[in-house]
Amino acid sequence: MTRAQPAARSSRDPYLGKVVAGRYRLEARLGEGGMGVVYRARHVLIERVVALKLIRPDLRGETHLRAWMLREARAANRVDHAHIVDIHDVGETEEGELYLVMEYLVGVALSGEIAKGPMPIVRAVDVLEQMCAALARAHDLGVVHRDLKSDNIMLTNKGGRQDFVKILDFGLAALARDPRLAPKGAVFGTPEYMSPEQARGEDAVAASDLYALGVLFYEMMTGQLPFRSSDRDTLLEMQRSAPSPKPRQLRQDIPEQAEQICLKLLQKKIDDRFRDGHHLQEELKKLQRSLPSTVWDVQKSSSDVPMAPPPPPPAPTPGVVEWSKRAANFLRATARAYPNGKAPDDVRQAAERMWDLAARASRLEGELASHQRKLEAIEKRGRALRAEIGRKVEELAGEESRAMREALAERERASRVQAMRTQAEREVGEAQAKLRVQSTAEGWRELGAAEARVTTLQTVQGDYERRAREREQYAESLRKQIDDLKAQLQRYGDALESDLQAGRERIATRVREALGYEKSFMDASALLLEHLSGRPECREILEDVAKQMAEERAADVD
Repeated sequence: MTRAQPAARSSRDPYLGKVVAGRYRLEARLGEGGMGVVYRARHVLIERVVALKLIRPDLRGETHLRAWMLREARAANRVDHAHIVDIHDVGETEEGELYLVMEYLVGVALSGEIAKGPMPIVRAVDVLEQMCAALARAHDLGVVHRDLKSDNIMLTNKGGRQDFVKILDFGLAALARDPRLAPKGAVFGTPEYMSPEQARGEDAVAASDLYALGVLFYEMMTGQLPFRSSDRDTLLEMQRSAPSPKPRQLRQDIPEQAEQICLKLLQKKIDDRFRDGHHLQEELKKLQRSLPSTVWDVQKSSSDVPMAPPPPPPAPTPGVVEWSKRAANFLRATARAYPNGKAPDDVRQAAERMWDLAARASRLEGELASHQRKLEAIEKRGRALRAEIGRKVEELAGEESRAMREALAERERASRVQAMRTQAEREVGEAQAKLRVQSTAEGWRELGAAEARVTTLQTVQGDYERRAREREQYAESLRKQIDDLKAQLQRYGDALESDLQAGRERIATRVREALGYEKSFMDASALLLEHLSGRPECREILEDVAKQMAEERAADVD
């Protein structure tokens, strides 16, 4: 999550070099936001580079926060979509600090691209379609983002594909919204992207995310926000009641279909927007098919954007083999310094302790490798399960969406026929009234025609209503399947998470033990180096050891 560049600082961050949760060593500070500080970190066992967010220290005392974070993070992670940032871990440090571990991304924020001006329409639609695909899956599984904005959208390069979208910060907006977690008078959410219902103080729903997509689409196409004001209250009132401006007033080459999609997303009433992400995605696919087949030169359009540098290789640290070599070197140096074997007790004990620690570390390394393999197997099984169920839910939800829209269309047709039938019944009544005054052949023909229209319209209306009921029943059966799959995902997810947590705790315990070994080993090395460095007979052996230790210290400082 390298959305921000490493922050400049006059003094060394005390957290750098620290191992969080016994697994993640903090390497660089990437940025700071409303909910905490983000670091680049590295898993101490598997060299996986991650982004680790430490939640604000002033939130430590909120006892409900950890449970909430766990629930939100697990819910977001169960979506398991390519366009949503992966969450690897969430928990609490021994010092009571909450942390969130996510995949490390190299890319640029969408806000940075928009700041350069309007985007090519083909490119804007492509980015929107990817966001829509991710949100459709999330909404199917009951997860709402709540705070979509251009700063929360990353454009990365994946497998050579430019503008690969990643959505960040699922669930964290819910934390920021809790009045127990913010100072008095704090602003919740981002007013520029806030839906009318959120601006009224209501909780966000799936349709609120769609409204934010409308703001983002408008912004990508025009380079401007649809509603702008330096006054927050004025801006919120605009979100609640001001008519949405038309993008084509600012940019004439915007296709009419694109403008219609944007304006529908920006409707004030939830029912006037797209029914769901699947509905929107169908319209976006139609729009994409109508656009020119030529693709914009994305490399040219984004190559001048400063990309965050890839993570550096791990700093050299003494592994088990190096420990054994160093211990052997110190034993040789001690033997040279004291050929009679009468070394001072602290020197002798330090040399023996180093050898013992190297042996222990070797055994521990094997145990950690075994634990990590088991943990990776569980993670792999969990990802496969989430992906499989997620695809099934997405397929069923897309079909349910179409069925419900078809049912609604049938209901609307039935309603129109009902209006025509009411008019025909009125004509029947008028014809009967005329016949009561005067019976004529023409009057009887008018009555017969009116009654025939009523009968025909009644049949047509019945057909529409029958088809609507059939589609609704079909949608209901699909919803039951979706709910069953979601419940299955919940059960399996809870079981897998329990196994994962147990494995993480085992690894964390053993890593803490390994870090203790490392400290004792380094202390013993420093003692021996200081004691033996003045001995000319040990100089050759100790020069290489001293050089290696100096390089390690320099790497830690960097």
